[in-house]
Amino acid sequence: MNSVTVRTLLVRGMLAGLAAGVLAFVFAFLIGEGPVDAAIAFEEANSHEHGGEELVSRTLQSTAGLATGVLVFGVAIGGIAALAFCFALGRIGRFGARATAALTALGGFLLIYLVPILKYPANPPAVGNPDTIGKRTLLFVLMIALSLLLGIAAILLGRRLAPAWGNWNASITAGVAFVAVMAVAMAVLPNGDNTPKGFPATDLWEFRLASIGIQAVLWAGFGLLFGFLAERVLEPQPVRGKLSASPV
Repeated sequence: MNSVTVRTLLVRGMLAGLAAGVLAFVFAFLIGEGPVDAAIAFEEANSHEHGGEELVSRTLQSTAGLATGVLVFGVAIGGIAALAFCFALGRIGRFGARATAALTALGGFLLIYLVPILKYPANPPAVGNPDTIGKRTLLFVLMIALSLLLGIAAILLGRRLAPAWGNWNASITAGVAFVAVMAVAMAVLPNGDNTPKGFPATDLWEFRLASIGIQAVLWAGFGLLFGFLAERVLEPQPVRGKLSASPV
């Protein structure tokens, strides 16, 4: 794949990420803002600090602020996933552009988000000690990096075993190895859950479900949109010229 094609796919990946970000923003605004409001209400009711003036209004946070964050994240993820697609195409099997884009999006969702949150789940604003936010962020980033490295290692292991064991057995073995090593890592790493006493379990559960939903919409939207755009670059349809028949 030449540099021009890679650059074209990178731009289209970022555009697909932007469009997927719009879908994720709509989902976040409609589904995710309710649990956030409930968490903020709990925090205000149990806070001993009064008289502080908020620098950014809640209305601005839930509209322009939310949109900016989700759209920027979508563009960044789209660019990174497009580069991963360029590397994966033809190396993970005889899949076309759409199938490779779908697999790339699925792998990104699993390795970048779903696996790390099994150890460090998403928490609403009222959950977590502000003094430990740096440590918790570092642990979450470490878990993402570990998940990506182990995921790549599992893919390489599957490819190494495939000629002798067959694709199915090699894939199962690589998957089991990934789960086993990740389980050990989760057991060794420190726990990051510090939910305050009295916080409604329903609100916490709804927030975490909404967080998963936002990421699922983002990655699914990217996979579908980018697969379509990439196919048009890599597998262009032949142009059907008009038949120019002379009248008899």
